[in-house]
Amino acid sequence: MNGVLYVVSTPIGNLEDITLRALRILKECDLIACEDTRQSLKLLSHFKISKPLISFYSYNEQYKVRHILDKLSEGRKITLVSDAGTPGISDPGNNLIKESINKGIKVEVLPGASAFITALVGSGLPTSGFIFCGFLKRKPGKMKKELLELANLQKTIIFYESPHRILKTVEICFDVFGRNANICLARELTKKFEEFIRGTIEEVLENIKNRQGLLGEFVILIYSNDKTK
Repeated sequence: MNGVLYVVSTPIGNLEDITLRALRILKECDLIACEDTRQSLKLLSHFKISKPLISFYSYNEQYKVRHILDKLSEGRKITLVSDAGTPGISDPGNNLIKESINKGIKVEVLPGASAFITALVGSGLPTSGFIFCGFLKRKPGKMKKELLELANLQKTIIFYESPHRILKTVEICFDVFGRNANICLARELTKKFEEFIRGTIEEVLENIKNRQGLLGEFVILIYSNDKTK
């Protein structure tokens, strides 16, 4: 008899954001597959949970998917978590979920924290239609090409970015969408120094040019229906 793969969201910053159901599943499962065992151990220790951990990240994904599927086929209950947020969003969890479904293994997804949804709701930008792109290409030319393909959708465009590339990325957004497009930079979400930097791309670009040491992973959100820029 097959086991169950539980997909459990973890806090993106504030540990109080974990759900009661998530804590129960973490306590009841046989094994926890996690992106970084050290990071997950901090969370589990905080809630006094002790379970066997197995690392599951992009570099060992192919081997570990087979290993986890074998254990699920033996009837084990396994919980999949990422370092922060919902597994399967911009991390290798999607492949394990897909293969489990293909093999007829029950997949139970617990709702919970997600950085891009939190950022979207707090951005003030339209939520009726949006597109989430994960991380864009790192090379400026390829990033610009991706953004140009999205520019005419008239939906809120959402993607992740690291702090050391944020200024260059906003400059590329200025080139693609123009000075009057609306943008929101959401950083340090749910943490002590959470911040939403909102305005036109021109306003936000001037804001961050004059600031030093912008820390934390960023969620960038853009909305523009101005074809003339």
